[in-house]
Amino acid sequence: MSSHDQAPDSRTAATRDVVMRYHLSWKARDIEAVLALYHPEVEYNDFFQNRCMRREELRDYLHATMPSGPEDFLEHNDRIRIDGDTAFIQYAISVAGGGTFRASEAITVRDGLIWRINEYALLVQPAAPSSKTPSQRPAASRLGLSARQLSLLARDIEEYFQRSQPYLDPALDLHQVASATGYTRNQISYLLNQMLGQSFYQYVNHARLQHLLKLLEVAVPPVRIDELAFTAGFNSLSAFYRCFRQHTGLSPKAYLKQRP
Repeated sequence: MSSHDQAPDSRTAATRDVVMRYHLSWKARDIEAVLALYHPEVEYNDFFQNRCMRREELRDYLHATMPSGPEDFLEHNDRIRIDGDTAFIQYAISVAGGGTFRASEAITVRDGLIWRINEYALLVQPAAPSSKTPSQRPAASRLGLSARQLSLLARDIEEYFQRSQPYLDPALDLHQVASATGYTRNQISYLLNQMLGQSFYQYVNHARLQHLLKLLEVAVPPVRIDELAFTAGFNSLSAFYRCFRQHTGLSPKAYLKQRP
């Protein structure tokens, strides 16, 4: 019997078992155990790097991203949320040479194995920990969001940004995104703040930055990066410089110098 034929409660229990084994395998830094939990048709979407990977690519990916040094760490920072065959897991991870990230994964289980992962990550500034506490955030249950719905919400927002590029509008606000996607402002804020560790404007500016970096790939020197920033939707240079350094670790000038 496949996972889709099981009753909802049994699917939730089966998903919990797989995801807990997956999480503990990461904690144990056991690449073979993690690989054994991937479905042969697994699809791994790393939205921070804009990568979509299949089973044969994941061994190298795990070697590059799994903590291995004495100073590296992986900390689970919220309970795992599970609904049927979908789970949401949050953690902080630090890898030497790669920085420290706050990340969340929407994991879908099929036939007792991990079939789909959507990973969302934010590069964290060590000197700027979040000042928000759980009591300041709305409860997911109060917003009517299950783990599966959170996963769908994250996917829908991502697809809307990729398809319609609303971030190119420098005046874009949360109300416009909510109206366009059919979700409430509170639901989108909960996803971004609680699950992805970002404010709405951090999420929007990250999309603008990714757009700008793609423009840079085809730009012909001399590059006027300030003009490209406004083309990508940034409404101030200070916001652009701050976002650029946060996500690349370099100033725009230094980044341009290292281009081939």
